[in-house]
Amino acid sequence: MLFDTHVHLNADQYENDVEEVIERARKAGVSEMVVVGFDEKTIKKAMELVDSYEFIYAAIGWHPVDAIDLNEEYLQWIRQLSSHEKVVAIGETGLDYHWDKSPKEVQKDAFRKQIQLAKEVKLPIIIHDRDAHQDIVEILKEENAEEVGGIMHCFGGSIEIAKECLKMNFYISFGGPVTFKNAKRPKEVAKEIPLNRLLIETDAPFLAPHPYRGKRNEPEYVKIVAEKLAEIKEISYEELAKSTTENAKKLFGIN
Repeated sequence: MLFDTHVHLNADQYENDVEEVIERARKAGVSEMVVVGFDEKTIKKAMELVDSYEFIYAAIGWHPVDAIDLNEEYLQWIRQLSSHEKVVAIGETGLDYHWDKSPKEVQKDAFRKQIQLAKEVKLPIIIHDRDAHQDIVEILKEENAEEVGGIMHCFGGSIEIAKECLKMNFYISFGGPVTFKNAKRPKEVAKEIPLNRLLIETDAPFLAPHPYRGKRNEPEYVKIVAEKLAEIKEISYEELAKSTTENAKKLFGIN
């Protein structure tokens, strides 16, 4: 059984066929999924999905690109929703220096507030990191994020950055990019990550794995990610699937 730790079934891309998408994922062996809400609209949709499907859980937070829209009212709302039994993480939050909608200082402030919230409600944090590796690590250290740990989602950093995150109680998660033919670094990093700290995800509808690159991603394709990681780590697919599912359940407190 497979655990997709990061999927956006709450995205507009699934508006017309989310039930079929979920059914295909189940047939591919996906036993659990975490739907990630990152703004008002997607958080609401994530909460609807967890109430509709026994095997779907939610992470709720505010995306760094939209950090400029995060206010105290939204933070209080996230705090309240976090008490729901199927909310298993805060996020995705972090830093994104690729897009410039939200200034860096605004992003950092929103990131710190969500780490503090995660510690308060005792939930792990899902980290979005785009072109901001060193700043992410520094803020995680300064805010003592290791108290709750979490996930470096769709990790794209170096092995040195990964080791810093592992020391702080974070798991390293890989998605579609690890299957890309030209993705040398993610493969090298994945090889070095201890099996008991490894997770899999799709980030669907984004970042579809090879051979679907450029098309709409789906949670069923997490199987392709698992197959590639098993090959990289030179273990059986069954062992990779079992370990990553156990890791996810341990992190999220799912029995």
